[in-house]
Amino acid sequence: MSSKPNSSANNIVHGARLISGDFVDIAMSDGIIVEIKPSTPLDSRRRDGVIDGREFLALPPLVEPHAHLDKAYLSERIDNLTGDLMGAIHGIEAARESLTYDDTLERAERAARLLSARGVQLVRSHADTTVDSGLRNVEALLEVKQRSASLIDMQVAALVGWPLSGTNGADNRALARAAIDAGVDVIGGCPHLDDEPAEALQFLFELASESGVPLDLHADENTRPDSYDLERCADLKLSTGSTIAIAASHCVSLGSHGEDIQHRVAEKVAETNISVITLPLTNLYLQGRDRSSQMPRGLTPVALLRKHGVNVAAGGDNLQDPFNPLGKGDPLETAAFLVLAGHVLIDEAFQAVTSNAQRAVGHQPVDISVGDPANFVLVRAQGLREAVAMQTTERVVIRHGQRLHSRL
Repeated sequence: MSSKPNSSANNIVHGARLISGDFVDIAMSDGIIVEIKPSTPLDSRRRDGVIDGREFLALPPLVEPHAHLDKAYLSERIDNLTGDLMGAIHGIEAARESLTYDDTLERAERAARLLSARGVQLVRSHADTTVDSGLRNVEALLEVKQRSASLIDMQVAALVGWPLSGTNGADNRALARAAIDAGVDVIGGCPHLDDEPAEALQFLFELASESGVPLDLHADENTRPDSYDLERCADLKLSTGSTIAIAASHCVSLGSHGEDIQHRVAEKVAETNISVITLPLTNLYLQGRDRSSQMPRGLTPVALLRKHGVNVAAGGDNLQDPFNPLGKGDPLETAAFLVLAGHVLIDEAFQAVTSNAQRAVGHQPVDISVGDPANFVLVRAQGLREAVAMQTTERVVIRHGQRLHSRL
């Protein structure tokens, strides 16, 4: 905590509580936190630039490391007749022609605004990239990224359709290359849905390596004990010595393996610095519907991965669409579900939607410290437990040192 006075601050958050419990005044200038000091009574003559933080908890910027903004708000239009992953996929495929560029743009931009109002300042959104839709979703999200830049930083990941393997995968492989040429920030796909998962993964890995674009896989999104996308990806990094940034999302099947396999895979994942992004809301909804007893939770073994030193982040995934009819676009909701279903502590779950999520999408973690960007959120709560439990919408979002949203 800095005690150096700063008279040139543009804005001051007065009387906010930090996670540590300290009540502080946070001074900001030119988008940077320039001073944090114990809260003192304000000069009665100063009112301009003062943001009342009393009764609020100051939290570092929230992160959404895995979203599908191109599908947001489709629950009322597209049914998932079976309630599982393939039911959602079939529903989207049947409605693909109705999902025009303008329609996708409107829904995705609305979702970006919601995330911003929740205090999310960084989002990675996947965009369906299929032979039927071409680059339409990629281009729509790239436009949303540009339009929403003042509200939120966005990464667009091309979620390339399958198959990617064999002769039948030629068109999708060409589409993946076209997505990179179009300017996506990240490349991804679903090896576990391919007839030849290892071959599909090999293609995505090589493409990411050649282009220098990070790789974010939809990996092992099933409860089958014969699904090994995550381990194969770690083996590829080990055998090639590649330094590309990789995130593996879902990784559900690892929870169905025996502990010996879980430990083996976790050691490799930690060694290769692959981040795992668990998605509790959507996977709890979609997975395990084929079982009536000993139903799996549909989550990767979060606690075990953490014990091995794996960077585990958590995301909301789908927002009121056929893959999940629920969701509030709120990482605090994600953290709450992770506490319940992932058997982690509240502070660990909060790390999964802040510092760990920043690492997972290639950013250095930032906190509320002198010298950090003045990007944070004030939540009406007495402490972190209450903030995660209540998920109140009473928030003040600070971005680049300015009040961006206030909902009181």
